[in-house]
Amino acid sequence: MKATLKYLAGIAGPSGYGSKTTAEQATRDFSNSQLTAIITGATSGIGAETARVLAKRGVRIVLPARDLKKAEIVKEFIQKETPMAQIILLEIDLSSCASIQRFCAEFLSLQLPLHILINNAGKFSQKLEFSEDKIEMTFATNYLGHFLLTELLLEKMVETAEGTGIQGRIVNVTSVVHNWVKREQFRFSQLLNPKKYYNGTRAYAQSKLANILHAKELSRQLKARNANVTINAVHPGIVKTGIIRDHKGFITDSLYFMASKLLKSTSQGAASTCYVALSPQTEGMSGKYFADCNESHSSVLANDEIEAHKLWKGTRVLIYRRFLPHMKI
Repeated sequence: MKATLKYLAGIAGPSGYGSKTTAEQATRDFSNSQLTAIITGATSGIGAETARVLAKRGVRIVLPARDLKKAEIVKEFIQKETPMAQIILLEIDLSSCASIQRFCAEFLSLQLPLHILINNAGKFSQKLEFSEDKIEMTFATNYLGHFLLTELLLEKMVETAEGTGIQGRIVNVTSVVHNWVKREQFRFSQLLNPKKYYNGTRAYAQSKLANILHAKELSRQLKARNANVTINAVHPGIVKTGIIRDHKGFITDSLYFMASKLLKSTSQGAASTCYVALSPQTEGMSGKYFADCNESHSSVLANDEIEAHKLWKGTRVLIYRRFLPHMKI
C-alpha cells in the first residue's frame, strides 16, 4: 500500500526521481555526442521517445526496424526537433534469427562504436503464432531475438568500452508482470513451443521474466571477465501504448478506462530506460532491476541464479546448434 501511494503521488526515490519523472527530466544534466546507441522497437511508443530524448542529448541513434517507412517518419520527427541528430535506419525482424544476423553484419560493417544497446521491442500475441524459426512468436521476439542480438554485438560493446574508456550499457526493457510467472510454468521447451492451452498474457509475462534472468546471468559473466559493460532490466510502468490498447486479453476495455488515470505517459514510461542508459548515477550498476528511475525488487524467481544460468545455457545451445552452427559455443 505504501509503495502504491508513493507511485500515485510521484514521490521521488533515492535517485531524486519517481513515477512522474519524464525521460527529458531524467537526462537533463547529460550530453555526450561521442555515444552510439541501438534501440529496438523505436518506431513507436516508449522506444520512439527513448530515441528522441537520447538524440536530443547528442547520442547517435541506430534504429533497427521491420517497417522502414515507420522508422523514416520517426527519424524526420526527431530531426525536426534536433536537426543535428544522427540517425541510422537498418532493417530487422526480431522474430527472425536470420534477419538479426543480417542486421548485425550490416551494423558491424559500418565500423561504428557501440556504447548503448536498448532491448526495448515488445510483442504481445493473443493467439498462438510461430516465427519463421518455428518458435512461439512472443518468446521469439521479446526474449530470443534480443538474446541473439546482444550475443552478436557484445564483443563490439566490450571493444568499444576498452578503446574509449566509456562504460558500455545494455538495457533490457521488461515488465512487472514477470511476477505472475510460477516456477512450474517456466520450462524452456514449453516456452519455445507451448503444447498445452496457450495464454497470451502468460506468454508475455514469461518472456519478460526471461529478459530479467538474461540480464542477471550476463551481468555475472561480464563481471567475471572484468568487462566494462553493464546490463540491467527496466520496468517502464504501465504505459499508454499500443500494447495496452490493442490487446483486450491484457487489459479489458472496462479496466482500461478505470486504469487509464493511473497509466504513465509515453515520456514517463521512457524515463527509467533513459536514466539507466545515460545517468552517471547508474555507472557501474549491473544485474539490477529498475522501476521509476530507482533500483527496485524483482520476483524471487527472477533472482534465482541457477534458473538464470540454466536459461542462458539452454538458449545458447539452441542458438548455436540451430542458427549459428558455423560458430563455436
